[in-house]
Amino acid sequence: MLNEKVVKTNEKNFRQELPYLPISTIWLISFGFLGVQMAFSLQSSNMGRIFQTIGADPTTLGFFFILPPLAGLIVQPLVGYFSDRTWMPRLGRRIPYLLVGAIVAVIVMCLLPNAGSFGFSAMAAMTFGAITILFMDVSSNVAMQPFKMMVGDMVNEDQKGFAYSIQSFLSNSGAVLACIFPFVLTALGVSNSAPTGVVPQSVVISFYVGAIVLIICSLFTIFKVKEYSPTEYAAYHGISKDANKENVNVFTLLRKAPKVFWSVTLVQLFCWMGFQYLWTYGTGAVALNVWNTSAPSSSAYQAAGNWFGILSAVQSVAAVLWSLVLSRVRNDKRKPVYALSLLLGGIGFGSVFFIHNQWALLVSFTLIGIAWAAMMTFPFTMLTNALSGKNMGTYLGLFNGSICLPQIIASCLSFILFPAIGSSMPAMVLLSGIFLIMGAISVSTIKETYAK
Repeated sequence: MLNEKVVKTNEKNFRQELPYLPISTIWLISFGFLGVQMAFSLQSSNMGRIFQTIGADPTTLGFFFILPPLAGLIVQPLVGYFSDRTWMPRLGRRIPYLLVGAIVAVIVMCLLPNAGSFGFSAMAAMTFGAITILFMDVSSNVAMQPFKMMVGDMVNEDQKGFAYSIQSFLSNSGAVLACIFPFVLTALGVSNSAPTGVVPQSVVISFYVGAIVLIICSLFTIFKVKEYSPTEYAAYHGISKDANKENVNVFTLLRKAPKVFWSVTLVQLFCWMGFQYLWTYGTGAVALNVWNTSAPSSSAYQAAGNWFGILSAVQSVAAVLWSLVLSRVRNDKRKPVYALSLLLGGIGFGSVFFIHNQWALLVSFTLIGIAWAAMMTFPFTMLTNALSGKNMGTYLGLFNGSICLPQIIASCLSFILFPAIGSSMPAMVLLSGIFLIMGAISVSTIKETYAK
């Protein structure tokens, strides 16, 4: 029911302003994101390690990293389009997709780390792993997108920045858990080595734990959050009840997209290209610079893989703490804080190239975490403030292209860039730093607007 005590009426456009939500509700809307991000972080921080372990040539790693963003580029707009037009009385508009995505992701998480354990040849194991990665990213995208959409659907402009900061906080908390599990399990005596072509048990068990956390966290959101009915949604967003049932042309929507859609997309281009190279070459860069090895089957390389997990956890802890800072940033201070965060991240990336001490890398990844927190908070806040409720999910799905396309571009370019710079993984991470600094500069092109 609409709460008349907290809902104001704008007589000019007959739009009832979204109510102020209790803090507990804002947390519950995003709580499942902790589990989804844990799954995503396990995948991103271990993909390079898994595929090199089962026999991938480092020069072809870019191929495997094309598949996840390609899946997201296709799946997320579809989730947005169809969820805009879905209403199930007991589950709502976005939650049905969250439920299906979470279930499939759990199944695939149990298969991926075992790609080298089924007696396949190296080529067959890599093919199985690639297909599994594809399905994992499809399911993760289906599960992830509803959380972003529910904030756009249910949270008012004054609380939206806070809501996305909480989402960033939970996201990075899940990433912390994902990144430290292989290291902790190894410390507890779980094997961190395995026969050639087989992924160590420390990684396999981490994926199992991640699957359990994913389903538990998602169930909290599924059972505790009640989405607005079509009538309430229409009233709050100033649209007709049947507006989202209309057939829409994607190219028409893109042509009518607010300018902030495109300016933030430019920033995203540089940022996500940078992070794509970190995920692809980060483990190898640490192994070469600190452990002086490039042999994936060596114990030194696996130790570097565990340490990269710790560094990723440090990145996530820094992002968690910086997210709390960002939740207090005033609307008029968003752009300078966004640019500063990306600049610090660029410095962090660049420093990885020059550092050969594992402990000094903690500072580098702290700076990278600051950039990550800003990337998880500001783009969606700026975009959803500029959108009306009509086709909200479709627009957010299309905006996901600003995340997926840069990763695809980066992966394709890696086939040229990697050999061109002497097949140096540390140099690829240095290139990431340059991209982040370019992203910081491009923040100046953003001009924020608000939906009327």
